[in-house]
Amino acid sequence: MVAEKILEIRGLTKEYNMGQVTVHALRGVDFSIYAGEFVVILGPSGSGKSTILNICGGIDSPTAGQVLYRGEDIAGYKAKQLTLYRRSAVGFVFQFYNLIQNLTAQENISLAGELSGSPIPPAELLEQVGLGERGGHFPSQLSGGEQQRVAIARAIAKNPDLLLCDEPTGALDFSTGIAILRVLLDFNRQYGKTVAVITHNAGIADMSDRVLKVRDGLIEEEIVNASPLPPEEVRW
Repeated sequence: MVAEKILEIRGLTKEYNMGQVTVHALRGVDFSIYAGEFVVILGPSGSGKSTILNICGGIDSPTAGQVLYRGEDIAGYKAKQLTLYRRSAVGFVFQFYNLIQNLTAQENISLAGELSGSPIPPAELLEQVGLGERGGHFPSQLSGGEQQRVAIARAIAKNPDLLLCDEPTGALDFSTGIAILRVLLDFNRQYGKTVAVITHNAGIADMSDRVLKVRDGLIEEEIVNASPLPPEEVRW
């Protein structure tokens, strides 16, 4: 059986005008992301990978091209439609956690779940990310790795189809980063959700089902991993 395409990107371009200069962030990108896969979008700083994430997540709009979510082109959505798409279909995890400082871990997660018609219970998510006893703590009382776990739980709380992660281990040490990758993979495998990780870290690619290598605003190479490594065996 052929896996369903959750996202199909066709001829995606993005240009920024900076005074007299036009910056070509994306130059006609084509790729698909399939339901239930763990995909890594890999590239150096400035390659266009974060621009891809922002457009796929409805945070930014393309200059040209199509972004088909389950066959419907979100590139043509109005602002209200994009807001509904971000609320219902997509979860975001960033390098910096952006937690609400005067809310506890559980309250941060609960707030996100209120945006969904079928949220995952916060207590279940706290257990899932290994923080079952820390739900009453504020962000300032948590380590960086713990805050990132809360951020992941918050992104998952909406029960999104697609989890988009931009350098989720970038601010963490190696051992904490591996623990975060395990949380992301567990979400992918246990809930059957699609996870896309944007990173410059080539080691993380070894745990993915598929790797899309980005350079100079183009997909340079696509690699299918026949035997993805568990996060605990990834090295960088």
